[in-house]
Amino acid sequence: MIRSMTSFARQSSQQDWGSLIWEIRSVNHRYLEPSFKLPESMRRLENDLREKLRNTLRRGKVECSLRLQIQPNSSARQLNINSALLEQLISAGEAVQKNLQEPSALNPLQLLQWPGVIAEPETDSDIICEQALACFQLTLEQLVESREREGSALKVFIEQRLDTIADINGAVKQQLPSILQAQRQKLQDRLAELKADFNQDRLEQEMVILAQKADVDEELDRLDAHLAEVRRVLNKGNDCGRRLDFLMQELNREANTLSSKSIVSDTTQAAVELKVLIEQMREQVQNIE
Repeated sequence: MIRSMTSFARQSSQQDWGSLIWEIRSVNHRYLEPSFKLPESMRRLENDLREKLRNTLRRGKVECSLRLQIQPNSSARQLNINSALLEQLISAGEAVQKNLQEPSALNPLQLLQWPGVIAEPETDSDIICEQALACFQLTLEQLVESREREGSALKVFIEQRLDTIADINGAVKQQLPSILQAQRQKLQDRLAELKADFNQDRLEQEMVILAQKADVDEELDRLDAHLAEVRRVLNKGNDCGRRLDFLMQELNREANTLSSKSIVSDTTQAAVELKVLIEQMREQVQNIE
């Protein structure tokens, strides 16, 4: 199953001590680029979170944010003050004040906001971290499900374009012999109007040259081969975005060649339609993991 790289997931967990909320957003990116917005007390989880992402996703810019809401009456809300660190901050503040012309009193609230001055009980912190990891796993699974649903929709979109391209390709193949015959007749009629004497052998040589220049059988066959490969990759699924992007480039190359070799408006219009359809697919392929 293919996956889109664009998705969003949100999970919350209500506990005795309060609640936590995970949000994960992902958009298309050439590689896997995770970023985390975590409370300071949860920073130690970042390596474990990155490992979970690497084991689950292959590509995408992924933004993960965690919000903690602690109950005011919860035991986890009890303040544990790091007295040693607080004394160091007070001493440092007093030393700075001695060098100030107009010293002001130390603000106790600002001291409490200093990282590490207030620490949660170790046991409570461990419990919160464990529950945060479990909730993150659920959020990640929700994200994968969402990416797979959108990936299924992208697959249908691409397959519809593939069917249309195959129809256009088949029509051009059927028209090619009559196109060359019409060009031959057109040349003969033009010479007849001019009442010019012409060498039949020379005419045949010119028609051979014209047929060689207008021969797009090879391009049409390669288009068919690329279409088959795109279908195979889509059905295989997994992380196929880069392979599909390469195939879109190859399809576009053949469409450009068909356009350059065109000798009638019908094949020119067919080449234009092919390029429009290929570009539509390419834009969607950019979102596939």
